[in-house]
Amino acid sequence: IGMAEENWNEDGMEAGSMAIDNMPLPQPADIPEIKLFGRWSCYDVQVSDMSLQDYISVKEKYAKYLPHSAGRYAHKRFRKAQCPIVERLTNSLMMHGRNNGKKLMAVRIVKHAFEIIHLLTGENPLQVLVTAIINSGPREDSTRIGRAGTVRRQAVDVSPLRRVNQAIWLL
Repeated sequence: IGMAEENWNEDGMEAGSMAIDNMPLPQPADIPEIKLFGRWSCYDVQVSDMSLQDYISVKEKYAKYLPHSAGRYAHKRFRKAQCPIVERLTNSLMMHGRNNGKKLMAVRIVKHAFEIIHLLTGENPLQVLVTAIINSGPREDSTRIGRAGTVRRQAVDVSPLRRVNQAIWLL
């Protein structure tokens, strides 16, 4: 068995092969911007309250086309903070027995509400929603402190996650 003839040049490369450096790089695919309902961009939404930025998930990996992901956000504690904020609003519309499980109806309601908000204000409805959540979440609450049968109310601060939860419930 004879060895194949090798033809090396002074660069250390075979004469017939191409250097990897000279190969053209593939062009990155143009990924379209993710827009909610195909209309409103999630990337220009600003969360002005620094304490709520971790709990109002609207940008980057939380950007969705529809607020219907079928995600399992209730299986671990605090995982619902990673649920997209529009989906949390949609889920909150499915309260009370007659509305349970009707997520498509809730998605349609949110879509029409966003259309109306856009027509009336001319702004991004996502920004309006985020601003409404920031403004409507309570900063202070009261708790019961009981001692020897008497109950007294004590003022306490509200955690950021509870602020977002109550704001969505109130909206």
